[in-house]
Parts: sequence; C-alpha cells; structure tokens
Amino acid sequence: MRILFIKLRHIGDSLLLTPAIVATREKFPEAEIWVLVRRSCEGILEGCPEIDRILTTANPDASKRRAVDWISDLRVAALLRRTRFDHVFELTDNDRARFFAIAARTPSRCTNEHRTLRRFWRPFFNRIESKKRYGLHQVQRDFTAPASVLGLPRDAPSLRFANERQTPWPGFQSLPAGPLVVIHPSTRWKRKEWPLDRWERLILQLKNLTPAILLSCGPGSDERRESFALAHRTAVFSTQGAASWAELAWLLARARLFVGVDTAAMHLAAATCCPTVCLFGPSPDFEYHPWKVEHRMIRPQSWLAESELKNAESLMSLIPVERVMEACHRMWTVRA
Repeated sequence: MRILFIKLRHIGDSLLLTPAIVATREKFPEAEIWVLVRRSCEGILEGCPEIDRILTTANPDASKRRAVDWISDLRVAALLRRTRFDHVFELTDNDRARFFAIAARTPSRCTNEHRTLRRFWRPFFNRIESKKRYGLHQVQRDFTAPASVLGLPRDAPSLRFANERQTPWPGFQSLPAGPLVVIHPSTRWKRKEWPLDRWERLILQLKNLTPAILLSCGPGSDERRESFALAHRTAVFSTQGAASWAELAWLLARARLFVGVDTAAMHLAAATCCPTVCLFGPSPDFEYHPWKVEHRMIRPQSWLAESELKNAESLMSLIPVERVMEACHRMWTVRA
C-alpha cells in the first residue's frame, strides 16, 4: 500500500501532520508513506521515521517564486502522475494542493469539505470528508479524514520527532551548568511578538532559577538581529538561527522548560515532551495550543474584558511579565 499526504502550509503545520502519519504507520506497518509539503518544511519532518519519502513544492508567494520553480512543481506533479497511490489525502484546503492531489493516480482521493472547495474540484475526489472540524485542534483537523478512510484509532497520538533523529547541538558544552531553559521569542509574524523589553525582564528573573538559558530563533535576518540584541543585553547564549531542527529537538529533549510564542519551535517542544509556557495573542489557541504536553498558555483573553481587548493595538502587549513568570514557576518541577 502506498499513501500520499499533502499539506502545503507553514513549518509548524507540517509537524502537526505527524500524528496522522504515525497512526497510519501503526495500522499499516508495511505501507509506503509519502508526504508533499512546501519547500523549507521538509527539515522538521525528517524527525518522523514513519515517512518514507518527502517531496516539496515551491513557495506559493509570487514575489518569492522563480521561473525554475514552475518547472520543479511540474516535475513533482509528473512524478505523482507516474506513481500509483492507494490513497491520497489533501489536507491543505486550497486549490494549489488540490492540483497536486488530482495529479496523483489513485482509486481513493480524499479532501475536506471547506468553503474553498468549489464545484469544479468535487468530481476529482471520490471522498469529501464533511465532519465538522471547527473548534478542533489542527492535529485533529488533519487526523479526521485519514482516520475516517483508513479506520485509524479515534485518538490522535503525540507529535513526532524521534530521539534517534536528533543531533547534538555543538555549543551545548559552552552553556553554564544547570537546568536548561530554551526561549524562543522571535517570529516572522509581527502580530505574535511580545515586546523585547519584557523578554529581557523575564530572562533576568529566570536567571534566579538557572543560569543555563538559551535563546533560539529562526534564520531570518530580523529574528537573528533581535536575538543577538536580547542575548547581548541579558548575557545569555543564542543559537543565532544556526541550529537545525534536529539540533533544536535535541536541546528541547534535555530542557527543563521551553518559553515562547506560537511558532514551529513551540510545536517542536511538544514533540520532545518539553514542558512549555506559550504566549498567545491573535492566534486561535484552541487550534494551535501545544499538543499532548504539559503546558501553560498565557492569553489576555482569559483575564481581560472584551472592551479592553478591542482597544489594544496589540494583544501581545497586554501580557505582563508577572503572569509569564508565574507560569514558569508552575511548570518548573514538571521535568525535574
């Protein structure tokens, strides 16, 4: 049996697909499992040994697309056309992913009922999953269709980044002795950012618990610049955006605590069972909270009146340092 999962979303969304893949492998141990994701998402899936082959498509952003990317995508579509799949699951809910789904030869092609599923696409799918998904975690939203078609267990398992796929971070021996805290303050989504001066105050307070504090960030220039400035002001170490997903997973597997905003790093912490304190502002926390790991969510919606929320320029700016530090204290002994 050969099965294809298509998820052309962001890096963290790719990791949230792993419970469906793990459950599929457990039910069909001899199956050949392929995954199609956006380029740059493949690294975070390399920690899932249940995947046999990962294919990538170009970035859908027209401003970042090169002429050669169209050729690359057509080659991927041609490969899917040549390959016989027993099941194809389109889990992106957009037209681009549906194009790749119909390129694959298969007797079983499944997508989700969605507002973007126009009449044109319906004849190409012999299974349209109509179960209500609103209010579900994104893991469950991705799990619904495969579970229904393949007869998977009802409960989706944990996120997956296997221990044997993790790689030691070269700078680990340089960190001060003590329980490790990994902090991921940066994100390319400005609306998810917490003010840097509050991160600085939080880090200085966390130093009363442990001197071993490591800043993590993505490879983007803005994230690296902010991480460098914060590391310099608080005298802590930083990965400077150079740690791979396998190296960050290795660090998180050994950390006492992860503190960060809603990013792929937060989901990777869940995949390594690292106790987590996460700051949520505009993100729907019911859909993206850390999956199956001990955690505390800090969200201003839980203690402020609607009028106060509406008048705020940024929801993240409403989160005080004291609430985050209180959550850190509560989570400190989970992985003692």
